[in-house]
Amino acid sequence: MTSRHHKPAAVRHPDIQHLSYQPEGLYPLDLEIFRVSDLRQRVGGEALGSTYRYAFPTLIFVTQGTCIHLVDFEYVRCGPGSVLVLRPGKTHSFGDAQDWDGWMVLFRPEFLWAAAPAAQDQSLTDGLDGLPTAWELGSDSAPVIAHAIAQMHQDTQTHAASLHANALLRYQLYALLTRLRMAHEQQSAQRAPPGRALQRFKAFELLVERHFATWHQLPRYAQQLGCSEKSLVRASLEAAGVTPKAFISARVVLEAKRLLAHTTWPVARIAEGLGYSDLANFAKFFKREAGCTPTEFRSRQTAHHTHKAGEAERPAPAPARAA
Repeated sequence: MTSRHHKPAAVRHPDIQHLSYQPEGLYPLDLEIFRVSDLRQRVGGEALGSTYRYAFPTLIFVTQGTCIHLVDFEYVRCGPGSVLVLRPGKTHSFGDAQDWDGWMVLFRPEFLWAAAPAAQDQSLTDGLDGLPTAWELGSDSAPVIAHAIAQMHQDTQTHAASLHANALLRYQLYALLTRLRMAHEQQSAQRAPPGRALQRFKAFELLVERHFATWHQLPRYAQQLGCSEKSLVRASLEAAGVTPKAFISARVVLEAKRLLAHTTWPVARIAEGLGYSDLANFAKFFKREAGCTPTEFRSRQTAHHTHKAGEAERPAPAPARAA
């Protein structure tokens, strides 16, 4: 969703609105940067309150005001200096607040591949690895990030050939993401786990993201990583505070919730797509992890979206007359 795109449709449930990187007109670059206020003025506040699933990496940097975003069923409060990192596939809503502003940076998933050091070629997926979903920058790093994004925005307006402009923006983006990682690592240095444990967990995390729908058992991951199950458990507990089994289950449940809330697929089809040939086993697993059955979860989401849509369509009350 960019300032050059058509206005998104109103809230439509249960099918979520999928957005791919498709700038309108003759815009030739593989990265876009714009202010949230510009996007709001173009598409309207109601459209921003809808839920979207992006097929491209997105950064949101809040510069003023406070807001509450909804990211994969979790509410995230952001204030000035906050960074929101949205990986491809995540569901996101800007929420109802309209008195805040910030930058949006979005780019094609493959945009950074040409800039990745050779040592990282095999692990770099969307360029956002190593970054949390949301955190607040310190007073020393926030102005640096704001300046870097503003400079990149200015460079998107260049009249240079798109080949050169894309090259410039690619390396600027790589530098921006590196600065963000450095800032986050400095803020979390005191509670950082040992380096070896963190590296092993990151490798495990990448494997889970690729294979969670078919690999549900810990031994498969340990074998692929070339370590013992005990070593993987220890690394996961030190780096993330959860067992590998819990981490895998959480990822499967998240995808199930996405599909239940934002598609009309039958529960049996969702179960099969997540590696469960027996619907009863999937329902039992989901209830244990989510606290309700898949059907109950879908009904609650449907009721929530129906209520929001009704509020959006309800006419404003007439002003009171003076006595």
